[in-house]
Amino acid sequence: MRNFSWKYFAMTGDVDAYLLYKEAGFPSEESVLPVEEEKACDEEAF
Repeated sequence: MRNFSWKYFAMTGDVDAYLLYKEAGFPSEESVLPVEEEKACDEEAF
């Protein structure tokens, strides 16, 4: 699905296809950062 949405976006420039490509990919940085910040806070406490 990810390859198809990228190829469709590349051929048409359709923004919805790009958003689908991005959504189907790896987790975004926003979803990863809170976990990393939480670990950093836990380490500073000790």
